[in-house]
Amino acid sequence: MASIQQEVDARERNAGGGGLRQEALRFLGVCIGVTVYALGINLFLRPLHLYSGGFMGFAQLIDTFLRSKLGYQGRELSGIFYYIMNVPGLIIAFRVMQRRFVVKTVLTVTVMTIVLTLIPIPETPVLEERLANCLIAGIMSGSGIGLVLRMGACDGGMDIVGMILIQTKGNVSVGGVNIAANCVLYGVCLLLFDAATVVYSLIYSVISSLTCDRVHTQNINVRATIITKLEDASRLEIELMGGLTRGLTFWEARGGYTNAPATVIVVVISKYEIHQLKTILRESDPDAFVIIDEGVGVLGHFLKKIT
Repeated sequence: MASIQQEVDARERNAGGGGLRQEALRFLGVCIGVTVYALGINLFLRPLHLYSGGFMGFAQLIDTFLRSKLGYQGRELSGIFYYIMNVPGLIIAFRVMQRRFVVKTVLTVTVMTIVLTLIPIPETPVLEERLANCLIAGIMSGSGIGLVLRMGACDGGMDIVGMILIQTKGNVSVGGVNIAANCVLYGVCLLLFDAATVVYSLIYSVISSLTCDRVHTQNINVRATIITKLEDASRLEIELMGGLTRGLTFWEARGGYTNAPATVIVVVISKYEIHQLKTILRESDPDAFVIIDEGVGVLGHFLKKIT
């Protein structure tokens, strides 16, 4: 009979493979997120002649400079500049992050460029109120990028910088990194354009970053305390360790009212893994009592998962 460790290793190999179907569904989620982002940018932000922030905002600035100072009148070049600016970040990501993440990021940036090119930019804003356009653009673009991040990919730019910092530093917010970079960007815009352009662009940036953080929650630690009354909890232990690729701490206990024996299992995961935890419990012990504490601090070795 195989040992628990051998069964856990086998379960990890099966879970780690992901499967073609799962990856296809994730890439579909990436495409949906990118499309939502592009719709928010092209339909609600660009007709206002505002800057989207991050690497794309800097790319727009470069394109504006070419048109105003050098007289360039050709096709929009922001996408090309965006690609070029992403190269250093992708090289660093290739060294410190999973290859699968980097490949999906390259595909995401490609799809984003295509979708942004295909969706037409109306000559006039969709809504009459300028502020309403900014708010909707921020919510849509932040939701889209947050969905992309949750699918284990990245749209490049400051988001990939934030993901690298999450991997190497830990307690970092992707939205916070975006806000810091945008302060520099909009400081430059303030010197070049009118204050209204900067104010409305900044409003969009803050809403987009906050929405992104609400959707993308992989870097938020969660402690799950599981109380099970299974006579033999070894199978549940194998499923949790193999399925989540996490270490467990457990001890024997008794119910205060029934005095019935129970096993208490404690595991620390990312908030993104809660759904996977619930799936495992639903299949292995649907009667388990679970307590979930969000935003807990973790010291020592803790695997930070972002894909």
